[in-house]
Amino acid sequence: MVKVKTKFFCSECGYESPKWYGKCPGCGSWNSMVEETEKVVKTQGMSSGLFHTKEKPLPIINIESGKEPRIVTGIGELNRVLGGGVVPGSLVLVGGDPGIGKSTLLLQTSHELAKVGLKVLYISGEESIRQTKLRAERLGALSQELYVLCESDMEAIEAAIDELKPDFLVIDSIQTVYLPEVTSAPGSVSQVRECTARFMRIAKGQGIATVLVGHVTKEGAIAGPRLLEHMVDCVLYFEGERHHSYRLLRAVKNRFGSTNEIGIFEMNESGLTEVVNPSELFLSERPLGVAGSTVVASMEGTRPMLVELQALIASTHFPSPRRMATGVDHHRMGLIIAVLEKRMGMFLQNQDAYVNLAGGVKLDEPAVDLAIAVSIASSFRDIPTKPDDVIFGEVGLTGEVRAVSRAEQRVREAAKLGFKRVILPEKSMKGWQSPAGIQLMGVNTVADALAVALD
Repeated sequence: MVKVKTKFFCSECGYESPKWYGKCPGCGSWNSMVEETEKVVKTQGMSSGLFHTKEKPLPIINIESGKEPRIVTGIGELNRVLGGGVVPGSLVLVGGDPGIGKSTLLLQTSHELAKVGLKVLYISGEESIRQTKLRAERLGALSQELYVLCESDMEAIEAAIDELKPDFLVIDSIQTVYLPEVTSAPGSVSQVRECTARFMRIAKGQGIATVLVGHVTKEGAIAGPRLLEHMVDCVLYFEGERHHSYRLLRAVKNRFGSTNEIGIFEMNESGLTEVVNPSELFLSERPLGVAGSTVVASMEGTRPMLVELQALIASTHFPSPRRMATGVDHHRMGLIIAVLEKRMGMFLQNQDAYVNLAGGVKLDEPAVDLAIAVSIASSFRDIPTKPDDVIFGEVGLTGEVRAVSRAEQRVREAAKLGFKRVILPEKSMKGWQSPAGIQLMGVNTVADALAVALD
């Protein structure tokens, strides 16, 4: 017996309601309720669960634990972000702006896995088989064990998976896949939720490492219900500026590894290439002897990275000066400007302030505070910093410089690239030995840091 029902779902959080709301009661988003028509089939003796097991509950101390086996891809940056490789049976969601390189990355990954003898199935719902073949020829990703299918019907995809039994599965993209029994259009809340649940059952039940490509909204979040990110094991965002050749792969959720790691790639004619030494790349075009330019040592997971930070202070005739930041939190920049005004006596109320991280990289850790303060003071006083200085440290509201983690790795990275002096919090200098050939300048306040950097 089939009954047609009309429901409203929130496209942001998946909240379900029998009537429409202007504001979602679940997450508070405006104009996010979408009408969906679904057919409910009444059946007897069937459970709605995804997994059916007959196992009994066990005490957690009696459960055997072991290391998760991993499939090591031939792309080191991807392995770093995933925590060492792809876990069999895991469900990974990859999101990013259109044209950023998601399909390119996954096609190259599929080729690397097929080269070592694994059976890979690449299912595209947006490109034809010939288009995928042309992309593979351009990338040099041709392998006998790489199978390509152009399909968006979920039942046909399940039949192909049962017949081929792949070790690695790519769905490009989840918004194009649909279930015939669900009457809503592909990409709707109901279709995305049901198809993702099917793929989760396939991944967990058959032990197939599955990667889903997700479209993003204009705000940058993955399109569809928020439930989609909760269902998968790992969520990766592929970031980058369209006018820069660098791409960043960042994990925002990972059940099998850390979410602090990032992978850095460079886009060229032959596809994506790994950036082994990002510090050298980001500093390759750095101008020397220019006021407002400093080098900051940041940590992204276990990787130290040196990035050029630029600041420009210019007088304005408008009553409210502009505060613009690219790559760093503009709220944090406003806080540091307030500290410089209050503690250092710099009159910045009639000055426009612009802060930029070169190369399109984004840093959100507090260790960049001191470099921002030195860059702004350098531009305001028109005094350039020394070209062989590296600066890092957290700045407090009273003007103190607080200690940061992993100072030793930051200093060793600076020494490896030929820098001669590091300005850092004095409390971060304890408990480790600095490498030879580099001078450490410990500071306790912003005034101490400016006296050392701008002497």
